[in-house]
Amino acid sequence: MSSHVVIVDEDDQSLGTAEKLRAHREGWRHRALSVFVFDRAGQLLLQQRTADKYHSGGLWSNTCCSHPHPNESPAAAAQRRLDEEMGFSCELTPAFHFSYRASVGDDLTEHEYDHVFVGVVDDIAIRPHPDEVADWAWVAPSALRTDVEAHPDRYTVWFRKLLDRALTNAPASATAPSV
Repeated sequence: MSSHVVIVDEDDQSLGTAEKLRAHREGWRHRALSVFVFDRAGQLLLQQRTADKYHSGGLWSNTCCSHPHPNESPAAAAQRRLDEEMGFSCELTPAFHFSYRASVGDDLTEHEYDHVFVGVVDDIAIRPHPDEVADWAWVAPSALRTDVEAHPDRYTVWFRKLLDRALTNAPASATAPSV
């Protein structure tokens, strides 16, 4: 893993770049993105991270999550990574951003300024990249909230922090019951 992330201040202003693993070891705040894709029935598309990810391997998370390259906008990175991770594209809308800091094990810390995007799809072919995604599922919000509450250890830390706010910001065209 030799890619770089953009180190940012509390207002998402760039302070430079750092190697991704070092940024996580040092706990430096860096720019990130999270994508939540819904179907027209309001179900959320989840992915299970592959077991060999450098952190949070094997855990379930939102549709796509990553980091923009230096000189790449979060919106462009969200489109790029959705295709690279899940094998499809759709229109994404900026929903909100937030900062958080949390341990993810193995002396690594996620300290992110996270740009969150939402999208809605009709029937699509999902072709996840096997190096990124172990499994995927469409899940109704009510069932998802119940499972996250009962089994938080099955989900990534950022997903647990984002879930309620992402469901609240689901596009109107995703008629999510029980949100």
